[in-house]
Amino acid sequence: MERIEYLKKELENYIEEEKSKFLPKFFHAYPGGYGEGDKFLGIRVPYLRKIAKKYRNLTFEEIEKLLKSEYHEHRLTAVFILIHKFKEDSEKVVNIYLRNIDKINNWDLVDSSAPHILGQYLNNKDRQILYEFAKSNNLWRQRIAIIATHYFIKKNDFKDAISIAEILINHKHDLIHKAVGWTLREIGKRDKNLEIEFLKRYYKVMPRTMLRYAIEKFPENERKNFLRGEF
Repeated sequence: MERIEYLKKELENYIEEEKSKFLPKFFHAYPGGYGEGDKFLGIRVPYLRKIAKKYRNLTFEEIEKLLKSEYHEHRLTAVFILIHKFKEDSEKVVNIYLRNIDKINNWDLVDSSAPHILGQYLNNKDRQILYEFAKSNNLWRQRIAIIATHYFIKKNDFKDAISIAEILINHKHDLIHKAVGWTLREIGKRDKNLEIEFLKRYYKVMPRTMLRYAIEKFPENERKNFLRGEF
């Protein structure tokens, strides 16, 4: 039996029936939802991380095969293993990631991978691919674009995060509103003046969810002033 079959068998030990019913609803895998058609086993993330650590020595071919699985938890486990493998061969990890980018197709898969794989890889490289993703019509690539910049933000490098936030400022989907707001909040932790400067330029046009996420950590009086447009 192949090693990934052993991995899958081990994961089955952690299946919870209630989770298998809850997760498709939580990740909008119903008809018309943003995760339409995805399949869930019903396994909590800590167990996926545990198994990923145990099987971190899978070959890249095995990891890619796991990443192609129809089951959400298999793909997320593959993502966690890729993160473990990043230091071993970042080029291979990123190539697999980009080759299977359509399998990174829900917000948890994006948020768990984009900063640690694509963001980290692009730290000292050309970042044009993030702009291509941001300008695409694909929700998950757009979220990857903005969330990948969190790696740069931790290095006090805000330029691309600000630029991509501007590209996505009028996006229609709530998941992008939250992602951009979260990104602005992360910038504000390190350079509040820069975040405020951005908000003053765009608060009139940005979606309210985006604004609320961005100012979540502000003192109450500042939050109210921004929400009322009085600052």
